[in-house]
Amino acid sequence: MTPSGNWLVKGGNALSGILVPSGSKNAALPILAATLLTDQTVTLHNCPDIRDVRAMMNLLRDLGSDVNKNSDPHTVTITASGITLKNFNEKLSKAIRASILLAGPLVARTGFVELPPPGGDVIGRRRLDTHFLVLEMLGAEVSFNGRLIRVEAKNGLKGSDIYLDEPSVTATENAVMAASVATGTSVIHNAACEPNVQDLVVMLRSMGASITGEGTNRITVHGTGQLLRGATHTICPDHIEIGSFIGLAACCRGRVEIAGVPEFIIRPTVTGLAKLGVEVQHENNTIVVPANQELVVKPDRSGGIPSIYDSPWPGFSPDLTSTAVVVATQARGTSLIFEKMFESRMFFVDKLSAMGASLVLCDPHRVVVSGPSKLVGTEVSSPDIRAGMALLTAALCANGESVIHNVHQIERGYENIVQRLNSLGAEITPVYAESKV
Repeated sequence: MTPSGNWLVKGGNALSGILVPSGSKNAALPILAATLLTDQTVTLHNCPDIRDVRAMMNLLRDLGSDVNKNSDPHTVTITASGITLKNFNEKLSKAIRASILLAGPLVARTGFVELPPPGGDVIGRRRLDTHFLVLEMLGAEVSFNGRLIRVEAKNGLKGSDIYLDEPSVTATENAVMAASVATGTSVIHNAACEPNVQDLVVMLRSMGASITGEGTNRITVHGTGQLLRGATHTICPDHIEIGSFIGLAACCRGRVEIAGVPEFIIRPTVTGLAKLGVEVQHENNTIVVPANQELVVKPDRSGGIPSIYDSPWPGFSPDLTSTAVVVATQARGTSLIFEKMFESRMFFVDKLSAMGASLVLCDPHRVVVSGPSKLVGTEVSSPDIRAGMALLTAALCANGESVIHNVHQIERGYENIVQRLNSLGAEITPVYAESKV
């Protein structure tokens, strides 16, 4: 049983102090899936202790992996010496989007897998076709047994030129993992370049895979034709969490330091939020968000309203558009936040309107925000991980008290967030009920 429920948030406090980012959620999930590509032990450090990661670990256990946490809660050892597909947990698989990442490693390892459709955030249509195309290009057959996704490679996986019809992060990760143990060379075109993809490649390379080109849209994988070896790997910092903290610090007006941040993983975030007047200092891998920033929207060179829009890496992350909307409510001027990828992600802004934000939802993808607005506490519900963190940010900079429901969504992606923010001066009180999730 895991505690879940509501948070009572008292807003208006300036937050000050030091935060250390967690390991990347979006790197940890494919890296955990990749442990199925070896029958030897893999040790992972800096693994975030969050709901989605725990769900993936439980899926690995059900498949026959020996998964153990050490005295350090962020270190885990995994040995997948045997795979038992008959114990596949459909309920857990449907609970997280990342369960689709098991398809590539399992079909590479066993030649066959049946998966239920993955779950995760309800933020619009999230197609799986690119995953199916990847596996078919490697020689697998994809079909459906009712609602189950059936993938079979009767003659094993063979290296191939792989053309992604969109630069899907998880499809790139499935392609890289499956191609690593296929026979022959694969070239993945239109590949995603995100830091979590790069981190997965670093880990696979330490396991004996031969991969080049990560961080570009053309990744070459020389398949080993056999299982990889065990390895030890430290998961990279979570650039989405870091971006959320930058936005939070700017809205709450305190001086916040974020330690252990390589420059390359945060540059797109800093560039995007700078349009809203957010200033940060970056030295010796530490981000400093100065106190009492005067957030002023920076118009385009022509004097027009600036747009913050998401795009594949190294563009502004779609996972930070929700945070950008909240920052825009606290910045003087008018801005347009354009979320191109998911047609339901912006629907949370009605909750900001209820808190006093001055904004117009133009369509499912675009919202115009005029600020600064004096937000007031109210009762809201978290619809997904990133909107939930954005609403928490709004509640912390609002006047009065807010109640946030459905906080398990936030806990899926942000580790010990209540304790960490309270250490900076926030006042967040959990009101827990018991949940089986």
